[in-house]
Amino acid sequence: MKIFPLTGTVQHYDWGGFDFIAAFLGTTNNSGKPMAEYWLGAHVNAPSQVVLGNESIPLNDYIGKDSATILGEKVNNAFGRLPFLFKILDVKDMLSIQVHPSKQAAVKAFADENAAGIALTAPHRNYKDDNHKPELMVALSDFWLLHGFKPVHELKQTLQRVECLKYLLPVFGEGDYQALYSEVMQYDETRVREIFENHIAAILPQYEANKLDKKSEDFWAARAFKTFCKNGYDKGLFSIYFFNIVNLSTGQAIFQDAGVPHAYLEGQNLEIMANSDNVLRGGLTPKHVDVPELLKHTRFEATHPDILTGREIAGEWVFVTPAHDFELRKIELPAHTSFELTTNGPSIFLVQEGKAQFADFELIQGGAAFAHANQQVKIDAAQNTVVFHATTPKKD
Repeated sequence: MKIFPLTGTVQHYDWGGFDFIAAFLGTTNNSGKPMAEYWLGAHVNAPSQVVLGNESIPLNDYIGKDSATILGEKVNNAFGRLPFLFKILDVKDMLSIQVHPSKQAAVKAFADENAAGIALTAPHRNYKDDNHKPELMVALSDFWLLHGFKPVHELKQTLQRVECLKYLLPVFGEGDYQALYSEVMQYDETRVREIFENHIAAILPQYEANKLDKKSEDFWAARAFKTFCKNGYDKGLFSIYFFNIVNLSTGQAIFQDAGVPHAYLEGQNLEIMANSDNVLRGGLTPKHVDVPELLKHTRFEATHPDILTGREIAGEWVFVTPAHDFELRKIELPAHTSFELTTNGPSIFLVQEGKAQFADFELIQGGAAFAHANQQVKIDAAQNTVVFHATTPKKD
């Protein structure tokens, strides 16, 4: 059976927490650095390591030895590489306002930046690869995020209710999202300060006294101000009032396609996405912000959040999305039971809880494995066990 233990890579981004990922992996955070993400995949920037007996090799190198066999003919022909990236995230501080490009746009823009001689590691580089980045997240805790523009009537109510934003009602009209967002995202810091200064002064004492509910835009605006506005007012504050605030309970999921503006606010999750690191940022971050590029790829339309809980297909709970690059499934096994499946495409298994026996090795919470396409996989559970299965969609 072609299935092997897999070791991921921790990313130490500033917004990450310090304890959750270490505890999940059964280690300690001796570095003192934030542990924001744990990557399981073959992205060239941080490939996982396949454990082959006494040696480990990067997953992208391993796949490159015989991609047709390892990925399967269908996936290899369509993508030529592992098409997805699987992550664990611990969001302590709010992430940037962001949008991901479409596949066609990413291919062109990546080539353009290469032709312009912009180094892949340059801080002002927008496109790290030539891929799009649709993504699905499953909450591992109470999780909060911004997700797409509010429906017209809700956004109009917000603009009417928040005194400092009332002036934008004629700009938005009956639903001109592009006019509204383009207007505020091109303000300079002085103009943003003029608009928000009195409002922030009013809500900050309430936030600091724990009198604001997380369902309120004011809660997140106050937190964003304290986190990102030490050196000036950030135009990302507008997005907090324009976007849907979504609260997911543990086990609930949401899909975000190209062009949907969003930002993670707080909590822990599992995330699967196309194998890309392309992010166009519009504020609330110390990283590179490129507003014109963000606006070029934003979908200016109402978003009605579609919260997914998965549906059972052949013994797995499947989170069905339109994405061709990935599919995430969950396997729940009572103690002393087994489950068998045939991998449709290349697969990464992650044990969320319990103890799982794969072939000749056992994994506990935080342990992962990589399997070739078209493999018969048997999982034996010594105790109540939950395993997430990242793979490619059967429909493709």
